[in-house]
Amino acid sequence: MTQVVLGENEGIESALRRFKRQVSQAGIFQDLRKNRHFETPLQKEKRKAVARRKQRSRSGSRYR
Repeated sequence: MTQVVLGENEGIESALRRFKRQVSQAGIFQDLRKNRHFETPLQKEKRKAVARRKQRSRSGSRYR
């Protein structure tokens, strides 16, 4: 669970920025997107294969 405590003389905007940063680092948004809809095993495998291909292309581009 992510929690932000306001400090003295701290504006709501800076606290909101800190909260958003903590939520993104904790991976909460990714988890919500992942569990939003039911995914069949075939869809899950396709998604993972696409992610593997993307990862390989990213890591291989450094050596070109």
